[in-house]
Amino acid sequence: MAELIIVGAGVVGLSCAWSAQRRGFQVTLVDRDFEGDRASHGNAGAIAVSECAPLNLSGLGLRPLRWLLDPLGPLAVRASHAPKLLPWFLALRKVAEPANYLRIANALAALNKRSLRDFEAVLADTGMGGDLHKRGALTVYETSQAFSGDAEEWRLKRALGVRWRSVDAAELQALEPNLAPVFQHSVMLEDWAHIDDPQRIVMGLRERVRALGAQFVTGSATSLNLGNASKPAVDLEGGQSVVGDRVVVAGGAWSARLAKTIGDRALLESERGYNTTLPASASLLNREVIFAEHKFVATPLAIGLRIGGAAEFAGLEAAPNYRRSDALLWLARKYLLGLDESNPTQWMGHRPATPDSLPVIGASPKNASVLYAFGHGHLGLTQSATTGELIGNILANEKTPIDMSPYAIERF
Repeated sequence: MAELIIVGAGVVGLSCAWSAQRRGFQVTLVDRDFEGDRASHGNAGAIAVSECAPLNLSGLGLRPLRWLLDPLGPLAVRASHAPKLLPWFLALRKVAEPANYLRIANALAALNKRSLRDFEAVLADTGMGGDLHKRGALTVYETSQAFSGDAEEWRLKRALGVRWRSVDAAELQALEPNLAPVFQHSVMLEDWAHIDDPQRIVMGLRERVRALGAQFVTGSATSLNLGNASKPAVDLEGGQSVVGDRVVVAGGAWSARLAKTIGDRALLESERGYNTTLPASASLLNREVIFAEHKFVATPLAIGLRIGGAAEFAGLEAAPNYRRSDALLWLARKYLLGLDESNPTQWMGHRPATPDSLPVIGASPKNASVLYAFGHGHLGLTQSATTGELIGNILANEKTPIDMSPYAIERF
């Protein structure tokens, strides 16, 4: 039986493990803290199948500058990290070129079209199918100007197969009676879904792969070791090494550091996200609501109403700035009637973001025994099961159902 090492036990790494086990691999998972908090735990809980438009700051006029000048705005860069971020932002500027933008959007859509079906298969096998709710999501706009500004993006999404429809004020009131009556335009995303609790999904999937025979090694991976070409290894702090036939790097925002140890370059940043979860407000909404102008969301999880969003670039080591969570909660007070803020829980997590919004999925050009599965940004939960299935295809020398070239690490 071939031995597979997977670095990273978040939802992507665990999905890769589950897929590989179904193809006969003996899996060993390596993680510095299997029970610890991770981006997989604190996300908004969305299966965001409509999100096929890449991050693009062009066409926004002075808004990005205003955001950057506001330390609690939807986009912030800590001054100490700005010089390190320059190559990433220079690459981001290229996304706006029309040919690049359309190419990236098609590649995102190719993943997302499969994502819900693949995710449901994982949930069914782990006994958590009831945790998924297919109620769509609403994007709401206070102004006609903001809605018109997004018109081209909505047209692109429809052309790529996203099902959406306009919702008038009366229907919005019926669908979400606890929204403040201030929104002039709304869009229903028909195929969006959400789950009860992202952390529960991670824990359930972890126990499933354990039951299927996965081994767990606790330790911080420091490098990939290709000294023995036929048997790659993962070196850990303290001198230990874990040896296998193949390696999958699924370490989220830390993955580029490992790729670099064998000469592979990835432009990867921690796009730090913040949220507050309000246990007593879980029933305030019926589905996820995306507040377009202010770039935040509210999702009704079983564990509470989760209010999150924003993007902060500050690296992997800087301490959290929970004033950003406070700012999101302040916004939610304006738009959600009857908000109960008792017993709140604040959170910050490291979204692994590439400048072109595409994940890195596929084999290393340095050594085909090393595979990559990281860089999903806001779509880690959404694309986790599909990423796992594609990694399984590659491991088993099966034909992949989509063209894998857009996700190759060589693009950097």
